[in-house]
Amino acid sequence: MTVQPVHPMVKGLAERLRQWGWLKLMALVLLFVVMAATLLALGVSVLLGAGIHWDTVLTVLLLTCLIGPLVLALVFYLIEQLDATLLYLEDSSRQEKVLNQHLQENIRQLNFEIEERKKAFQAKRRAIDELRKEILERKKAQQELEEQTLLIRSIVDSSPDLFYYRDETGRFASCNKMFEVTMGKPAAELLGRHPADIFKDDTVPSAILSDHEVTTQQSELILDVEFTDSKGQSLWFEMRKVPFFDKQGRSIGLLGFGRDITSRKLAEQALEKAYQDKGKFIATLSHELRTPLNGIVGLTRRLLDSELAESQRSWSQTIFTSAETLGNIFNDIIDLDKIDRQDLDIVYQNIEINGFVTDIKNFAELICQQKELDFELVLHAPADCYLQLDPTRVRQVLWNLLNNAVKFTAKGRISLYCELLQHDNTQLLLKVIDTGIGISQHEQKRIFDMYYKSNDGRRLSVVGSGIGLSVSKALVEAMDGSLTLESSVGAGSCFEILLPTRLVSRPTQQAIDCPELTILLVEDVPLNADIAISLLEQRGHTVIHAETGEDALALLETEDDLDLVLLDMQLPDMTGDQIARTMRQEMHLKHLPIVVLSANVRKAEEQLAGIRIDGALAKPLNTNNLDQLLAQLFSPSALKTATTQPTVESDYMLDLATLDDYMQSLGKETMLRSAKLFAQLLPGYINKMLEEAVHQRLNAFKDAAHTLKGAASSVGLHWVQKQAKKYEALSEPNWQQLERQLVDFHLTAERHLAALYDYLEKDS
Repeated sequence: MTVQPVHPMVKGLAERLRQWGWLKLMALVLLFVVMAATLLALGVSVLLGAGIHWDTVLTVLLLTCLIGPLVLALVFYLIEQLDATLLYLEDSSRQEKVLNQHLQENIRQLNFEIEERKKAFQAKRRAIDELRKEILERKKAQQELEEQTLLIRSIVDSSPDLFYYRDETGRFASCNKMFEVTMGKPAAELLGRHPADIFKDDTVPSAILSDHEVTTQQSELILDVEFTDSKGQSLWFEMRKVPFFDKQGRSIGLLGFGRDITSRKLAEQALEKAYQDKGKFIATLSHELRTPLNGIVGLTRRLLDSELAESQRSWSQTIFTSAETLGNIFNDIIDLDKIDRQDLDIVYQNIEINGFVTDIKNFAELICQQKELDFELVLHAPADCYLQLDPTRVRQVLWNLLNNAVKFTAKGRISLYCELLQHDNTQLLLKVIDTGIGISQHEQKRIFDMYYKSNDGRRLSVVGSGIGLSVSKALVEAMDGSLTLESSVGAGSCFEILLPTRLVSRPTQQAIDCPELTILLVEDVPLNADIAISLLEQRGHTVIHAETGEDALALLETEDDLDLVLLDMQLPDMTGDQIARTMRQEMHLKHLPIVVLSANVRKAEEQLAGIRIDGALAKPLNTNNLDQLLAQLFSPSALKTATTQPTVESDYMLDLATLDDYMQSLGKETMLRSAKLFAQLLPGYINKMLEEAVHQRLNAFKDAAHTLKGAASSVGLHWVQKQAKKYEALSEPNWQQLERQLVDFHLTAERHLAALYDYLEKDS
């Protein structure tokens, strides 16, 4: 609707009419009209009549007064109605605009809702399509899951390994066919029941009993268990127990996996038996060989005590050192697993290098003469120079290299080069040089491998066992040295040994006085007995000899003045440990000192575990060791004099420089407290290493070895520290051998700890 425009005067009158009302406005307008009519009448009168005609003016005035109100009332009414109509029209126009706006807004909202409904309808259709697709996919996934479950179940049932699952209540919730076969019961008799409901108390498999440990500790467990099936057949399983958790980390059961290792166990048992049989054979053979060897050592020692020419004395000394070294090698032959475990004992001594090399020279000249070869010794070392070395091991390596050099050299020269290097560290350089057939480059990579023998037809590979160079390298590395090779075919070979060492002072010879003793010697080999009796009688002792265990026990009952028993471990009628146990059970023999004689001291100490013995001597008898032991037992003053000089063995066990420095800085009491603390911690360190070895966790095992290494270095246990360092450097260990090594390592560490106490307790 369109509102036509209204004259402003009309709008003004309508506004005045609303403000003033009818009477006021009418009176005002009437007065204005009257005045206008009067003025108009006067003006007309003047213009027409040339004067004022009051009658005309009054008539006009009267008419105006009569007609004016009516006209004004009509006009005002019309104006009022017009204004009301105008207001109505304006209000209608506004309402129309508002309605139009609402209508347009409603139309827009309706259009929006229509569009939204279209979108919702389309989304609904898409959702329905997606839902249909998801339903199809779920059906397909469910079908695939059922197929996979069936496949997994088939795989589990067809697996040669047994499997079972026990829920949080301990009941069997699932198992495979192998478990049913092993248990001899179908799944219906196993699932939903406790082991105690299925088996009798004395027939519950130990593998299942260990489940409680896994659920309690919430940790994985691996163990080998033996199980006797329903047919009475003994089976071995490697069981792996794993705790089972839900998404919230709550334990909801246990998974058990078992692999049949019966064949492996039988093979291991057969191998262990073969290994034991081999050890017994080697021990027996070595014991039989040691009898003539003891004769060589004893008679050569007597020969050295007689008047000889210089050349004869040199040869006799070479025979003596050769036999003594061979005896030490027999100790390793008896216990071959030391080589397998790379646990060779290294015993350092203060050696005069010129005399040591001269003994080697005598031996080398003899074997060179047999093939008409020249021998040359080049020695660059000061006179009267003493070094800390293991003479037996160094001599063994040099003899091996010299024998090989002579074996593979047809003509020319064999040279032994010896030089003392003193730069940042003191080192001994040894070279064995030959002019033989040489070694090709491709063979040099394997020449130090165990049992390796050259395939080169020019070499005498049929001679020897192929272990000499491998053992030599192992010995050199055990002494923290290196063994390298330089060679070319047809130009000879040069084996170079570089050993760390240190200069030591000339050992002082102190006479150790020991009172005359009455000694019972229990030895079944006449030659060994003759040599031992001669050595003891030279020192003024009275010796009573017994060849059997029965004779020994009879003499112990009848002789009242015995001061010492020297006891051989192998006798024709009984073993040495049986005699020792019998003595310790008798009241009058309980405190009689016993010193064991054995070719293998370590094995003897293991056999005598739990029996108090007062010492052990290796056969053939070493006079220095014999004198030292007798002094320890019967001459305390001489022992004190001897212990004021640190022994080589203590130096090998202990880091004396570090200990002396700590003693000066911290004091004796502090060091003793540290040693006691280490003694308390040592079993925990070893047990931790054993635990990690059992579980074959290499990194954790190395961490435990590193911890032990640091603790041992803090108290000066040199050998324990070095051994822990070797364990820390392992890359691919033989875990079963490692477990046995750790047991021996613990025992050795305890002995070294006792040596540490002795060193700390000695008078400063």
